Amino acid sequence: MALDGLLPFELGIPHRIFGRPRDARGRHLYEVVTCSVRPPGPVETDADFAVHVAHGPEALATADTVIVPASYELGPVYERGELTDELAAALARVRPGTRLASICTGVYVLAAAGRLDGRPATTHWADAERFQRLFPRVEVDPDVLFVDDGDILTSAGVAAGIDLCLHMVRRDHGAAVANDVARRTVVPPHRDGGQAQYIERPVPDPQQASTSAARAWALTRLHEPIQLRDMAAREAMSVRTFTRRFREEAGVSPGQWLTQQRVERARHLLESTDLSVDQVARDAGFGTAQSMRQHLQTALGVTPTAYRRTFRADGRRGSGPPVPVGA
Repeated sequence: MALDGLLPFELGIPHRIFGRPRDARGRHLYEVVTCSVRPPGPVETDADFAVHVAHGPEALATADTVIVPASYELGPVYERGELTDELAAALARVRPGTRLASICTGVYVLAAAGRLDGRPATTHWADAERFQRLFPRVEVDPDVLFVDDGDILTSAGVAAGIDLCLHMVRRDHGAAVANDVARRTVVPPHRDGGQAQYIERPVPDPQQASTSAARAWALTRLHEPIQLRDMAAREAMSVRTFTRRFREEAGVSPGQWLTQQRVERARHLLESTDLSVDQVARDAGFGTAQSMRQHLQTALGVTPTAYRRTFRADGRRGSGPPVPVGA
């Protein structure tokens, strides 16, 4: 949904990410439509040009997914947390059960509409404190790149919209399809950590070591038991210093990071191989199928068997995804 004052970069993210995936026959997996809250016509941007939007709010009535990117001209939505009559009328066209998503300050629109009351959400780190004050009923997490709360997803600022959209493709069609889109977009399929790592902090001493070598070392040994002290030893640091530096650089603890990498490894193996669930669990470093089942259930909400059945790389996938009304 394109609003006056929109950021052209963020408007283009859904089109770029959702416009790429295709099925085995070369057919697009998504139809992306941009709409305005007004009849078709020009929508002002924060740049020195406007964009012509060919669809009005009626497009919202047939959407399976609605994405709201950031805007610098939200008016009362940003100032008082209140929808304009025009925006309220447009959102009233959205069908119950439609998946909703926001990029950066687009989250103000969802919150002003009451869709985030009592639910977790995120926005640009620089705006998180103000957003929380304006919408105290929303559970704001300022540290993550995006929040997936099922039928409502929100992202941090700017490029985090790419992370969110890739996540949605991954959720709809599996890691292999999302990874292909990421490669074609020349971005990583999954970024480590959260937006806490991008907040301006005092410049570290250039003589201090990084933890990147330990991460690279661990990625080649996910199938083995990896102890925190072993990772710290790779960087010649104490465990305490290594843990602190790791969190500063990656935005998560070493243990959380290892679990994330093992989940991604398990997803890849479940999609692309015929290995048994027990073997996938061992190769991904979970040790047992039960341990892997618990971690995948926590991270993805499904069992390994159900994930494999849905996202096999040979094209045996489930039903088609929601259709995003982009940006």
